[in-house]
Amino acid sequence: MKKVITYGSFDLFHEGHYRLLQRAKALGDYLIVGVTTEHYDESRGKMNVVDSLMDRIENVRKTGFADEIIIEDHVGQKVEDIMKYGVDIFTVGSDWTGVFDYLKDYCQVVYLERTKDISSTMLRAKKYNIIRLGIIGTGRIASRMIPEVKYVSGINTDAVYNPHIESARRFAEQFELNKYMDDLEEFYAEIDAVYIASPHQTHYEYIKSAVQHRKHVLCEKPMVLKKEQAKEVFRMAEENRVVLMEAVKTAYCPGFNQLLSIVRSGAIGSVRDVEACFTKLENPLSRELTDKSYGGSFTELGSYTILPVLKILGKDFKELEFKSHWAANGLDIYTKAYFTYENALATSKNGLGVKSEGQLIISGTRGYIIVEAPWWKTTSFEVRYEDRSQNEKYFSKFLKEGLRYEIGDFVSGINGFGDKHFKLTKGESITMAGIMEKFMETRHAE
Repeated sequence: MKKVITYGSFDLFHEGHYRLLQRAKALGDYLIVGVTTEHYDESRGKMNVVDSLMDRIENVRKTGFADEIIIEDHVGQKVEDIMKYGVDIFTVGSDWTGVFDYLKDYCQVVYLERTKDISSTMLRAKKYNIIRLGIIGTGRIASRMIPEVKYVSGINTDAVYNPHIESARRFAEQFELNKYMDDLEEFYAEIDAVYIASPHQTHYEYIKSAVQHRKHVLCEKPMVLKKEQAKEVFRMAEENRVVLMEAVKTAYCPGFNQLLSIVRSGAIGSVRDVEACFTKLENPLSRELTDKSYGGSFTELGSYTILPVLKILGKDFKELEFKSHWAANGLDIYTKAYFTYENALATSKNGLGVKSEGQLIISGTRGYIIVEAPWWKTTSFEVRYEDRSQNEKYFSKFLKEGLRYEIGDFVSGINGFGDKHFKLTKGESITMAGIMEKFMETRHAE
């Protein structure tokens, strides 16, 4: 008897799950299906699982393909199960190609071509359908987003748009997407929500267009470059009853939110200073350092370094001043933004041509918090005091690119599981746009 094993969450059971189990069964005589627990899903970065474990097991059972159903609840269990059950073939979808090659030492590994155009027919009786996500833009950040989407339950990437059809086609082929377009109307007809990852200056028009078509929007930072534009698009989103979120990934990651909770608890007293630094040495020929209108260090990195300032000290600063080092082409290779509050100061340091220690330091009247670089991917931080014996270190996860956290909150917002927008509020996004606008005015005045 040839034994086959496969694993999955099987949340919001859909056509793709059904077909995968059907093809897995066809590989042998006896199919074992491992269904993951909620705790294990969370530990491996699977976000927003909706159905209970028992519901997911029952949905697998109803297909009639599984000869045996087991529970997966810990790392390393796949090897244990393969040996325990005498498995001949391990199989999963092709979107995991290469990830489980280590199992080839124990059995044959087969990656089944995934169902590219997922139907939600099997979900019609349920409250939530799978969200069909479309991507605008095919650059680096869009490429990082695609693998992260598969870790979030209830959403699937269905289509990509680029005004240059060849770019859209190449992207679709790379990520096994059936639908690629250079026509926005055709694109909107195929999706429920859009992730905008195009150049900064195009965000405003794309947001307006998507919202007018009643599509939910997750837009890369900076969302827009003017305060009034930000106010307008949020107003439009409210009028059209769609979710609009700015994708500053740090705002949604667990470690950063744990850090904010510690600050708000009063552990370091009243905050008197926030200093956030993000620098990297970018290729001089990159878009970031050659786009004379919208490139430069502050437009590229400022959203990250402004974030902790606004989250900790608020939107009502009294003064804002910029100091920059400029390249010959007029772009800033290093910029400091100085904020003055009623009872505090803050500094945002950003560099694409100057390298510095990328720390986040929050100074209070009782102690301070230090987060080592890369603090924008917060995995640990230390609360320090005058009495060093009282120091305490905290740890948290930041899995892979970290984009799954913002996607998870985006899906939750769409499905109404809870208002996640406190992590990056409408007011904070509007304030960020105003800060960007003031910087652009300062830059053009140089």
